[in-house]
Amino acid sequence: MSDSKRPQRPAYWLAGFLASAGVMHFVRPKQYDALVPKELPGERRQWTYASGAVELGVAAAIALPKTRRLGGFAAALLFVGVFPGNVKMALDYERTKKPLQVRAAAWFRLTAQWPLVKWALAVRDNA
Repeated sequence: MSDSKRPQRPAYWLAGFLASAGVMHFVRPKQYDALVPKELPGERRQWTYASGAVELGVAAAIALPKTRRLGGFAAALLFVGVFPGNVKMALDYERTKKPLQVRAAAWFRLTAQWPLVKWALAVRDNA
């Protein structure tokens, strides 16, 4: 398939996924605050808003063909970067004996990070 005919639907889905997640950082910040390690300087809410803004920026970069390659790479880095927060959440939920459904969802998030990295790199490679 020629470069101009490569399907870009995965890029648009990834951009939508990241944009939705970014918006949720502003709509429901409390759930994201809990992911921020207390060892980071500053207020957790600042980190929540900053990471939401980054997700929105990466989504925009993926949505635009001229910046899609860079956006795909940035998304992969973002997914790797948030992994420690997801580990923290899963461990916190285990320690506090959250309901089984909630704990299972937290552990699922961990397993989903690596397919997300792969998806982001595929978007980069097909840009």
